[in-house]
Amino acid sequence: MDDGKTDREDGLFHVSSSLNRDSIAAHGLDVTRMAAARGIAGSRQPEEDGCFLARGEWEADWFVRMNNTGGPVDVWAVDGVRVEQLVPAPNGFVFFPGTVPASSLTLVRRDIPPEP
Repeated sequence: MDDGKTDREDGLFHVSSSLNRDSIAAHGLDVTRMAAARGIAGSRQPEEDGCFLARGEWEADWFVRMNNTGGPVDVWAVDGVRVEQLVPAPNGFVFFPGTVPASSLTLVRRDIPPEP
C-alpha cells in the first residue's frame, strides 16, 4: 500500500475520515457505527441507510476533494459488492444498503490531507 493510485481504477471504493480507520478495519462499513468523525460531506449522522461507495478512482478522488470531515481521509477498496446492488441516492451518488465486512475492504490510500 502507498499513497498513490491503485490498479483498481474501475472498482468500488469508500472514502472516510482517517479517524474511522480502526473501526472500519475491525467492523467493516456499518452505518450504525458512524460516530468517530463527520461524514465526507460533513454530516454528523447517516444521510442514507447504508454506506456511500465510489464507482472508480475518479469518483473516489471527487469524494477526497469534497472532504468536509475536518481532517485527513482514507480510501478503501471494496470487494464483494456488485454495482447492481448499489442504490441511487437523491444527490446522484450511490450507496450500499447493508454492512460491508472488514474482510472485503483494503486500505489503499491513507491520511490524505484536506485541500486548502
